[in-house]
Amino acid sequence: MPQRIAGPEIERLIQLLAKVPGLGPRSARRAALHLIKKKEQLLGPLASAMAEAVDKVRVCSVCGNVDTADPCNVCTDPRRDDATLIVVEDVSDLWALERAGAMNARFHVLGGTLSPLDGIGPDDLNLKSLVSRVAAGGVKEVILAVNATVEGQTTAHYITDQLSGLGVKLTRLAHGVPVGGELDYLDEGTLAAALKSRTVF
Repeated sequence: MPQRIAGPEIERLIQLLAKVPGLGPRSARRAALHLIKKKEQLLGPLASAMAEAVDKVRVCSVCGNVDTADPCNVCTDPRRDDATLIVVEDVSDLWALERAGAMNARFHVLGGTLSPLDGIGPDDLNLKSLVSRVAAGGVKEVILAVNATVEGQTTAHYITDQLSGLGVKLTRLAHGVPVGGELDYLDEGTLAAALKSRTVF
């Protein structure tokens, strides 16, 4: 059995960092060592920022985004188009679309996708409030910006059923060839989706 080479506080820091997506045990050790070496410049300010985030970060009661205000800055921005609502699986998807800056619309975060195998049903997601937002009026188009996975498509079909009869246009993100992509490097599913979603040139 390997001997412990660091104190319990450092071991705990490594264990917690290893739970961050994208960091395994080895990456967590490297990150912990880097933080410790830069204690004054990084570790102290990071600990302070995290403590402040614990106190101030809220989940928006309107759209499900995370921010320090409720409603969030996206929901209170008067320049946004109230008639267009983009539905995403997670906050990271909302942030990705915001970085792209392609559309100045409103958002709705589901908090995941339907997955019966994992025990995730409609009541586990932010679906009732989505239907309520659309039923309240003012929304003309709902864009389903869910991932092109089995769970994402199942969720999209469920939402389509729930919103039918509410008089809104339902669209989804195009699937297919990425900008700058070469056909030879794409998988068969992506190519098939690109052919089905072809547009007039």
